[in-house]
Amino acid sequence: MMQTSSLSRPLFSHRLLTIVLLLSGVFLVLLYTAPEVLAQAEGADDGGDEQENVTLLSNIKAAGGWMVPLILASVAMVALIVYNFIQLTKSKFNPDDLKFALLDHMANCRVRSAIEVASTSPTYLGRLVAHSLPHVDATDPDTLGREEVENQMADFTMRENRSNLTWIGYLGIIGQIAPMLGLLGTVVGMMGAFNTLASTGNADPGVLAGDIGLAMVTTAAGLIIAIPSIFFFFFLRNRFNGLVAGCLQDANEMIDASVAAVNADQHMAKVPEGLQAG
Repeated sequence: MMQTSSLSRPLFSHRLLTIVLLLSGVFLVLLYTAPEVLAQAEGADDGGDEQENVTLLSNIKAAGGWMVPLILASVAMVALIVYNFIQLTKSKFNPDDLKFALLDHMANCRVRSAIEVASTSPTYLGRLVAHSLPHVDATDPDTLGREEVENQMADFTMRENRSNLTWIGYLGIIGQIAPMLGLLGTVVGMMGAFNTLASTGNADPGVLAGDIGLAMVTTAAGLIIAIPSIFFFFFLRNRFNGLVAGCLQDANEMIDASVAAVNADQHMAKVPEGLQAG
């Protein structure tokens, strides 16, 4: 049962990632094609007159070089989302088989065996236990040096969490920069439209509306990138914090189990503290 559970969790994570990517693809397709559907509906209402269907995708192509940094930002956003979903799984943090194996060793006071098992695991819990358990104090049966062990656990999380949070933080940076890039493109486009108006002196509404509309595409693209970036930034950060909290809870349960086993043996033997049974 334990093996089946540990195998099903990564499978569930991959399915969740697939669902998220499919929903994102459907959203983008609808976003790009919605203007075309509206244009066709307007054409039908006007008696079927032929109109040139203008989609957001065609506007993006017409926007030119200002879309290049936004396209790169969108590619980086998708890559970061996929990478973090792959990394932030239970199998890479605290798999059940490793947790129960370490808990069994600690409940039977086999601290050295627990360290050896943890040191062979590349998971977050394995590295956390391998770093902190060597500081268990066997001369202190009441707490087994719990304070120092917890200090080592805190030191490990501070060093280890920095790299993981950095990759998640890049999504927050993209979410903040993308709207500003879009706004910059819009401002430059608007300046170009008004410069054209000033040089020609022709206030043709159709020409101005086309130029301004193309300028606004960059703002729309920036928001399209920023909204999912900010959403997944908070979602993945909370997921990471939950996985780290689970690892710390598991490590504390191991210490509790070992302390309880040591004190239970002393209580059953009724041996005064500091003396050995004859």
